[in-house]
Amino acid sequence: MGARTGRQFVEDLRNAPRDVYIEGEHVRDVTRHPRFAGIVASLADLYDMQHDPALADEMTYVSPTSGERVGMSFLMPHTVEDLVRRRRMMERWAGYSFGMMGRSPDYLNASFMAFAAAQSFFAQNDARFGANVARYYEEVRERDLCLTHTLITPQVNRAVGPAQQPDPGIVARIVEETDAGLRIRGGRMLATLGPVADEIAVFPSTVLRGQPGAADYAFAFSIPCATPGLRFICREGFDLGRSRFDHPLASRFEEMDAVVAFDDVLVPWERVFLARDVDLCNDVYGDTHAVVHMAHQVLVKNVAKADFILGLASLMAETIGITQFQHVQEKIAEIITYLETMRACLRAAEADASPDAYGVMCPARAPLDVARNLFPRFYPRMVEIIQLLGASGLMALPTEADLRGEAGPDIERYLQARSAPAAERVRLFRLAWDAALSSFGARQALYERFFFGDPVRMMSALYSVYDKEPAMERIRAFLERGAPLPVDAGGH
Repeated sequence: MGARTGRQFVEDLRNAPRDVYIEGEHVRDVTRHPRFAGIVASLADLYDMQHDPALADEMTYVSPTSGERVGMSFLMPHTVEDLVRRRRMMERWAGYSFGMMGRSPDYLNASFMAFAAAQSFFAQNDARFGANVARYYEEVRERDLCLTHTLITPQVNRAVGPAQQPDPGIVARIVEETDAGLRIRGGRMLATLGPVADEIAVFPSTVLRGQPGAADYAFAFSIPCATPGLRFICREGFDLGRSRFDHPLASRFEEMDAVVAFDDVLVPWERVFLARDVDLCNDVYGDTHAVVHMAHQVLVKNVAKADFILGLASLMAETIGITQFQHVQEKIAEIITYLETMRACLRAAEADASPDAYGVMCPARAPLDVARNLFPRFYPRMVEIIQLLGASGLMALPTEADLRGEAGPDIERYLQARSAPAAERVRLFRLAWDAALSSFGARQALYERFFFGDPVRMMSALYSVYDKEPAMERIRAFLERGAPLPVDAGGH
């Protein structure tokens, strides 16, 4: 089949009814529901970009197995040039949404590429599992599937592990092994994009180490979102069906987040990648280097997002005539430093890339770890700068209907800007409002704060993996350089 078109993506969703619950309603066909129409259309646009004749070599490559053109995000890089090719494709998709789609399909495509290359890692658990993950990567690539995933457990009592919860059945676990496969019961969060994806990857959250009874909760598999017994329980929708003028971001890029319920879901053995091996489950992302390739994609997204905020802040300042004030210049320069820091990390990660034990060219981890620890701090501040620059102008915002209605002449008079008529100024400031103040914008800020998990644990992980010994050795050498310890200070 190869790279899908947008129409094929929508048809495949429509032909695979799933159990989705949102705002008290049971939805089977997400393609026709107003809460999901915007994101389905945006995903379709991403897939259509693969068929733009001017972008064919940038967005796709020839499959090594089928000879069909497949999405570039599936590329298994063996050179730095391959990494750059893949990154340029990711930039196209990230640029389309200004980085507002945190779970565009390339995110997990890169992950499963790394898993497939490291199939021997999975084979340590069971020889079948190594073959399974390699075969699944090829299937996803050749069918151009859109994946979501779920990692974390319900927040009931975070002081204890899954097996020590008041009801050990709250967290998704293996309840039975049959000849046909694993039977899974319980809940997981947080499946962003889940209701509109083709399949869901269910992987460990890497927090099982040392916990009693963890084996039942240690697994990795992927199944269709239309699998019987699988339910998606959505939060309130932020795409309210308003026009793209009124809600320019939410109407397009509301990905939706959902709790996933497994009601004795049967996972066929051919879809299982890990089972009951706690150590392998804890190490899967690091040892396969999937986390590195995922972080590479996320950094591309973050560059696009920071660039969007810079453009938005700069145009706001120019439109209302505040660029001459030093405090405004300082705030916009601050955004520039965030953007260029992300760009520098991206460049360093590619420039210092090296092949891993599986023969895959991996971006350098250190710059990626730095970027994924910094951006959760940068983004809320960038949003705050938009709020500070817009001030009351972000509150006194009429709608598209007001502009077209009887109040139109008053709006044209009172909401004009130095360099734009009222309609253009309102449209720009509604974009800023949707980025910085709406429910959609608030969700984006929270999402970035916890994109890779608890910020404290993230910093702790960086401390653990970063090689500090060369720096310490230089200090030791300096202290020994012509400055022996005095005899009475231990020099004896």
